[in-house]
Amino acid sequence: MGGLEEEKHARYIVSVEKKKDDFESLVIEHLRMNGAYWGLTTLDLLNKIGAIDADAVVSWVMECQDKDCGGFAGNLGHDPHLLYTISAVQVLALLDRLDVLDIEKVSDYVAGLQNEDGSFSGDMWGEIDTRFSYCAICCLSLLGRLSKINVEKAVNYIVSCKNLDGGFGSIPGGESHAGQIFCCVGALAITGSLHHVDRDLLGWWLCERQCKDGGLNGRPEKLADVCYSWWVLSSLIMIDRVHWIDKEKLTRFILNCQDKDNGGISDRPDNAVDVFHTYFGVAGLSLMEYPGLKTIDPAYALPVDVVNRIFFTK
Repeated sequence: MGGLEEEKHARYIVSVEKKKDDFESLVIEHLRMNGAYWGLTTLDLLNKIGAIDADAVVSWVMECQDKDCGGFAGNLGHDPHLLYTISAVQVLALLDRLDVLDIEKVSDYVAGLQNEDGSFSGDMWGEIDTRFSYCAICCLSLLGRLSKINVEKAVNYIVSCKNLDGGFGSIPGGESHAGQIFCCVGALAITGSLHHVDRDLLGWWLCERQCKDGGLNGRPEKLADVCYSWWVLSSLIMIDRVHWIDKEKLTRFILNCQDKDNGGISDRPDNAVDVFHTYFGVAGLSLMEYPGLKTIDPAYALPVDVVNRIFFTK
């Protein structure tokens, strides 16, 4: 199995960032802001953030901002959305450059997407999803502007998406899914509302996501996928039930998904690697305190030292 190929993964991330016209770059062009967040956070967890030109990244991020509404797009020439606005804020937080933001304008954009029932639309077109509740709450918390929304209504809407199995869906009545559970539990953690979670019931549902190969899946009867190393583990940590899974088997599964020649991590062993799974694989290992990695915060999805810098320094 071997260990984590830190140097090769860092080189892979940097190489992807520099490519603009290959297949992988073209198919993720519309969500390049998310890709920047995945890649840069991976580099920081690997203690390799110095490998990139921070000023160039900050300049590109700010070019993706819609100057009228204040939200951020996934790339130049695209429309603003909460999914990309949270990634932009996370990237700037990572690089300690939140000072370049007009915080009131960005937070007004985010707060303006809250609906009367407490839910959040992703953008002006009105799609509602608990992912957007998390994006809004996390973003506003990082900017110190949670007071701009009705937090009580936001929490009540999230709670209305809780299911009989203890999990959460994308909307009320939606199927429980590990990705949505992270979003809901993360938002509840940030707002100090974890008392709404049945920790044992949800913990049991989450620990049942571990498959025979050691990996985790997102819902029953699905194959294991490296990305759920993050969605499931972070949720288990936030509800204090992470000791219910076999960390050693999960670590082996993630390490077996590495491309040991060229770097990067795939969804399953021997599949093609990508930035998304590389980030969530490394983040999962960080949650399990893998040697040599920085510690990541399970609610904010940023290195703990970055979160501490935001909340505990002036």
